[in-house]
Amino acid sequence: MDGIFVMKGKLQEIYARHSVVFDKGVQFILALLVFYLINNNVGFMKAAASPVVTLALSVICTFFPAVMTVIAATALILAHMYAVSIAVLAVTAVVFLVMYIFYFRLTPKMAVVVLLMPAAFAFKIPFAVPLAYALVSTPVCMVAVMCGTIVYFMMEYVKKAAPGLSGKGLSGIMSQSSEYLKQVFQNKEMWIIIAAFLIAFLVAYTIRRQSVNHAWKVAAVAGAVINAVVNIVGDIVFGVHTSYTSLAAGSVAAVVVGLVLELMFFAVDYTKSENLQYEDDEYYYYVKAVPKLSVAKPEKTVKRISGRRETEIMDTESVRNRRREGAAHPDRGGVRPAARGSSEHGRGTSKLH
Repeated sequence: MDGIFVMKGKLQEIYARHSVVFDKGVQFILALLVFYLINNNVGFMKAAASPVVTLALSVICTFFPAVMTVIAATALILAHMYAVSIAVLAVTAVVFLVMYIFYFRLTPKMAVVVLLMPAAFAFKIPFAVPLAYALVSTPVCMVAVMCGTIVYFMMEYVKKAAPGLSGKGLSGIMSQSSEYLKQVFQNKEMWIIIAAFLIAFLVAYTIRRQSVNHAWKVAAVAGAVINAVVNIVGDIVFGVHTSYTSLAAGSVAAVVVGLVLELMFFAVDYTKSENLQYEDDEYYYYVKAVPKLSVAKPEKTVKRISGRRETEIMDTESVRNRRREGAAHPDRGGVRPAARGSSEHGRGTSKLH
């Protein structure tokens, strides 16, 4: 563990020196992943789905705030919806408008969450994002989590139902719009997943804020268990098919993400925790103080090598120990010079004789 914390300190130092480069690199990778997933799942417009467009959009969005990546992803989705039908485009645009009204009012700085949710669903670890933000953020980010989840299920429906959404005329547009809204917003699986995310998020967030030992570990495990239980109950009650293998793997992955976040942001030593009590004129205060876990960096041994001998630079305590040994054992420290007074006394005595 000491080696892990030393490596963590080195990584923090490197990030502090090159934070801008790291942030832009992560933003580029995230934008490239999101645009690739969109084009791979709903790439109905061939020109917009080309690798050149994906790479160009990723590079352009890297030099802007993260919210620009969300706007570019929205525009790309709308372009693909237009290639399916006008009705799908209109409904998708209205849904995005309503979500953005709530999104920009409540969570303008949580743009990355909207991008991460579809990516997490694609990798079969959707609960990793809500659990991560339950440990490091506040409940308001659940608005962005819900928006990202709805976007994913919208793309999934259009991907499966695109061949049957090509009707024309006013009646065709109205029927397509009605069917689209019905299939997306009456999707029981989507609402069960959103409910599981919300309940598990609140449980993990509440436990994480408690003063109990290992609160982050308990919060991560409890959140994963609650998420799995709600999904299983919803499966049984509403007859929604849920892959228990994917659910278990996603829960384990979410717990691993939570443990990594604890290591990075909340490494403390519970063995040295203290309970303090003090007061002022109006209140009594009961405080639990837990020191942060820190590991001293390994000191380097400095040696100076000359042509004749090798000299090692020692600390002050080592020098003092060697002086004491030399005083206790004169024969080990070399020949001691004779005292000047004794020599003169000896010469004086010989003269008297």
